[in-house]
Amino acid sequence: MDRLLIKNALVVNEGKTEKLDLLIADGKIAELSSQVRSQQAVETIDASGLHLFPGLIDDQVHFREPGLTHKADIGSESRAAVAGGVTSYMEMPNTVPGAVTQETLAWKYARAAETSAANYSFFMGTTNNNLEEVLKTDPRNVCGIKIFMGSSTGDMLVDNTEMLEGLFSQVNMLIATHCEDDVMIRHNLAAYKEKYGDDIPVRFHPLIRSREACYSSSAKAVTLAKKYGTRLHVLHISTAEELALFENNLPLRDKKITAEACVHHLWFSDADYETRGNFIKWNPAVKTSADRDAILKAVLDNRIDVIATDHAPHTREEKKQAYVKAPSGGPLVQHALISMLELAKQGKITHEKIAEKMCHAPAELFRIEKRGYIREGYHADLVLVNMHDPREVNSANILSKCGWSPFEGITFSAGVTHTFVNGQLVYHKGVINERVRGQRLLFNN
Repeated sequence: MDRLLIKNALVVNEGKTEKLDLLIADGKIAELSSQVRSQQAVETIDASGLHLFPGLIDDQVHFREPGLTHKADIGSESRAAVAGGVTSYMEMPNTVPGAVTQETLAWKYARAAETSAANYSFFMGTTNNNLEEVLKTDPRNVCGIKIFMGSSTGDMLVDNTEMLEGLFSQVNMLIATHCEDDVMIRHNLAAYKEKYGDDIPVRFHPLIRSREACYSSSAKAVTLAKKYGTRLHVLHISTAEELALFENNLPLRDKKITAEACVHHLWFSDADYETRGNFIKWNPAVKTSADRDAILKAVLDNRIDVIATDHAPHTREEKKQAYVKAPSGGPLVQHALISMLELAKQGKITHEKIAEKMCHAPAELFRIEKRGYIREGYHADLVLVNMHDPREVNSANILSKCGWSPFEGITFSAGVTHTFVNGQLVYHKGVINERVRGQRLLFNN
């Protein structure tokens, strides 16, 4: 499919939606106009009635390879991603072993080149003693440096003050942080374990991983970034209080401190623990409906810059364990776009804002080369959506290796029909093209 014409699509791009034709040639967008003339040997897709978005860029996923492949792997989760319209992802370092050496990081890139259906980048991880190794990271072909300033899944907590100062003062590329105060969390957990043992009711999760713990750690990261002029991206904001740490009066290209919201913090609230239990147990925790609404408002007014997933699969068996043993995280890449489109149908966000926060803004924030927009000369990472294709999320249509979703039982109104990665049709109406491989993302740092 070297030359492909998509006709009559409702193109959602750069703040507007308009009916356009698009020509793909040699993996790039060759022409975008109200009427592209059909050319000899060009395959044509009539996209009448379908919406065409740029391929989504998910800046936070956990694909579990190496070492945790009973839950997920780069191949399985990248296929779930393209089924959901995610054409590029940035994967986190808390694997086994963790990506805290250049050797392990290189292994992950080589593995993705072999198996990933989507475009890829991998964060370099940090520990309390690997600063020298971190500083070897190439900002041209690595998305950023990840610091766990709160312990989550894995053992990569960085709580040494000297190490944090060294990272924020010496790293010359974007630092992304998981922010929760570990001392506060340990204190809270001990109190609940004393009362309930290991089988703590999951409704207390947002009180254990508390709002105070989130704000304290996020404020510490922002203070360090301001002290050293660091590019800081605070992941998965979960409280209304944290929003005061971020500005909305600067264009994204001029911001040095940015923030991310995740789909689950925009969709669920603490009322859902009663029915979904550990299957909506994340770190940071899903909190109140007031927090959820405040986060959405911050997305709309640009205090929060991107929407991502924090896709982090575990098996059903692991999630069914008692609270203390059940790991946090869940699979989300396959349903990120359609869940946000459901919020659009409810009048809470526009299609154009979804494209901004899930496509344009990640590309701008990470300075990704020629992706994130539908523009001539850009890579043809594209997703076609039928806004009137309702179907229920169930185990029969979930592609993540773990086989479940926090959205199970929910019927979404929209469905992804086609996903293109570098101009190649990788997903079409439930079928994955197993021959397609993504490319390594490049960054204009």
